[in-house]
Amino acid sequence: MSILNDISENLQRGKAKVVKELIQQALDAGEKPETILSEGLLDGMNIIGAKFKEGTVYVPEVLVAARAMNQGAAMLKPYLEEAGVKSIGRACLGTVQGDLHDIGKNLVKMMLEGKGIEVIDLGTDVAPETFIQTAIEQDCQLICLSALLTTTMGVMGEVVKKAEEAGIRDKVKIMIGGAPVDEAFCRQIGADVYTPDAASAADAAKALLTA
Repeated sequence: MSILNDISENLQRGKAKVVKELIQQALDAGEKPETILSEGLLDGMNIIGAKFKEGTVYVPEVLVAARAMNQGAAMLKPYLEEAGVKSIGRACLGTVQGDLHDIGKNLVKMMLEGKGIEVIDLGTDVAPETFIQTAIEQDCQLICLSALLTTTMGVMGEVVKKAEEAGIRDKVKIMIGGAPVDEAFCRQIGADVYTPDAASAADAAKALLTA
């Protein structure tokens, strides 16, 4: 349906107001809220994510698209709840202690939410203890860690250790991502999954929660 393409394209351009108007039109036309979310908003965000990965769009474009995505998702939320679209699980997400970068984390958050995962966003500069405490208190099945600095990536290993000490390691999957980390580092610290980008992170998270 072309209105879903229009939503996707306007989201990619960061036109939040137009996106919201188109969402209303789609709802009025009887389109299901979950279809608008997946084939409109998430389609647009996935394209932006892929272009960002290729280096054909840059951080400012990602941020305006993300803002349009957030506004559109907020508008759809009551309709999704009414339609009984349940979350498939819960994740706590944050950038590790000493690191204030949040663009990658924010992208992952949106992509996870788009897969029907409830996300508790702990922000940036998050201490290992905070991840563990949140996972326990909020009954999270996933802990998602982001780092953009080589000086902070070691904190990810501390989170894995703290999860083991707290006795929750068998209940919680730990995912890592960010520029300095890779598959070898993931194995080295004993985390469960490394993904190179936000779209892959969301796919992997969904696979873990529905396995």
